[in-house]
Amino acid sequence: MIRQDLAGRGINYPGLIEAFEAIPRELFIPPELRDQAYADHPIPIGKGQTISQPYIVAYMIQQLAPQPGQRVLDVGSGSGYQAAILSRLCGHVYGIERSEYLAERSIQTLCQLGITNATIRTGDGSLGLPDQAPFDRIICGAAAPDVPQQWIDQLAEGGRIVAPVGGQHVQELAIVEKLAGQIVRRPSCGVRFVRLIGRAAWPD
Repeated sequence: MIRQDLAGRGINYPGLIEAFEAIPRELFIPPELRDQAYADHPIPIGKGQTISQPYIVAYMIQQLAPQPGQRVLDVGSGSGYQAAILSRLCGHVYGIERSEYLAERSIQTLCQLGITNATIRTGDGSLGLPDQAPFDRIICGAAAPDVPQQWIDQLAEGGRIVAPVGGQHVQELAIVEKLAGQIVRRPSCGVRFVRLIGRAAWPD
């Protein structure tokens, strides 16, 4: 996976390959599907959700460019895999997941790995996490019609958001930055994600 799907496809952000090497992906996947853990495709994790393919996780984190000491919001944290990777690159990760089942499972897995700088909450990720804002980085593992204003409001000066936005079946990856009080936005690439359900995203 690392040789072919990450390093072989241009993933070179400092510390990111090492983070993938350190985190056992199979622990974040249902036991009956663990034989597919290192294949480069999404895998169901229950409750209608998936764990994204390794390359997309790596690509989005590379675009996010987290720095040591930063506070990162991981929206739609699912089984906790992306939060685990991020925990090795930043100061603290705050994951928010709509499914209580997935949130509880991710907490157990992160504890099993001894990861102490990741906090997982159950809630509506489309609204962000205002009691912990501002965030230096915000990343989302599900697609909304557009970047919620709540995330922009909770983004620190100099901060960055990486999230899929668009229709229910095909989206583009948006990169949003807050620079000198102004919002700068640019598209990245086409992607396909499950819907982000919430008050500032898609209705249930």
